[in-house]
Amino acid sequence: MYTQRDAPRADRGFEADASPLSALQLLIIGMTAFVTVVDLFATQALLPALAAHYQVKPSAMGLAVNACTLGMAAGGLLIALFGQRLDRRRGIIASLLILSVPTLLLAIAPDIWTFAGLRIVQGLFMASAFGLTLAHLGERFTASQTANAFAAYITGNVASNLIGRLIAAAVVDHAGLAANFIVFAALNVSGAALAFATIPRKSQTGGVSQQAMTRAWSEHLRQPELRAAFAIGFCILFAFIGIFTYVNFVLVAPPLSVGMMTLGLIYFVFLPSILTTPFAGSVGQKIGTQRALLLGLGIALLGLPLLTASDLPSVLAGMTLVAAGTFFAQALATGFVGRAAKHSRAAASGLYLSSYFAGGLTGSAVLGQIFDRFGWTACVIGVGVALTAAAALTSRLVPTDTVAAAIP
Repeated sequence: MYTQRDAPRADRGFEADASPLSALQLLIIGMTAFVTVVDLFATQALLPALAAHYQVKPSAMGLAVNACTLGMAAGGLLIALFGQRLDRRRGIIASLLILSVPTLLLAIAPDIWTFAGLRIVQGLFMASAFGLTLAHLGERFTASQTANAFAAYITGNVASNLIGRLIAAAVVDHAGLAANFIVFAALNVSGAALAFATIPRKSQTGGVSQQAMTRAWSEHLRQPELRAAFAIGFCILFAFIGIFTYVNFVLVAPPLSVGMMTLGLIYFVFLPSILTTPFAGSVGQKIGTQRALLLGLGIALLGLPLLTASDLPSVLAGMTLVAAGTFFAQALATGFVGRAAKHSRAAASGLYLSSYFAGGLTGSAVLGQIFDRFGWTACVIGVGVALTAAAALTSRLVPTDTVAAAIP
């Protein structure tokens, strides 16, 4: 995603300009990711306050907050089926504008069921904007630029974790829960304005039949390396959601006992991820996706024992390692799908997103029950199992060097 002035002319083809992406292009890509998914993660910083407001258990509130992953999984499937027929620019702008409506309504949600329902609707439109943007990036950039474009997009995703949580904690601390959702609805609208200003008017749409799209979906699922990538995405968000949903309750409880504003500041643990994630594409190109993924997953696994410590510095170190490792791995898996899909990248991106966010919903539900029944240590062990499974699945990936990035 980049300015219209930067867009290649259609008659020159996708491979016309193979020069590295400019800093401005990468910044715009990252900002687009930020405004697309900021609602997903920022609300997690409010879990203790929301649980007290609705007077429910941590697992119930965690599931309600993460219900947006159900909408995102469903939205990913819809993009996989219909995305190739949608105009990228119009679809992204419309998705972000409509997203602001359920975000605003969360300010007046009367009960946890209404809250969860609105989060599901949020997820549908976040996923459509997310999937169409990934497809747009894969279609607009050359094979040599794709890895860095996807890494920039995931970096914006990381930034939304940090800055979104800081904004949410600050607004709630000073103005209350309702004001928080009004602020984030305004961010959604600003995202639509950014897309309007920066996406070329002639963004690609496949114009293919529904039968062809269904066939493309089936073909993607028959590719063993894509199935493995989808499963790795499932495991990554399963682990991430499990840690960064329920660690909030550990942080505010004794012996750590941090306050709401401090809870927001704690999420500076995502700052190293913002610095390291942009290099995921380059590292993958140098040592191969399999080894790079193992590196990222290994870093996340190293952080897990620290999360069970009783002192705040150790827990923060563990959170930092888990965040850096999972985001690094996510950038690699996302880029792999974009390159491994031999055609219909919208379908491939949609399937990956559906699996990825289904992992988030499953992690929230399963690990929430484990947290309620057996405690934090058992929850961390469950995350370790998911990350180990993801590491095992990397053996099924075709080295990215040998995968041709075909034009959809």
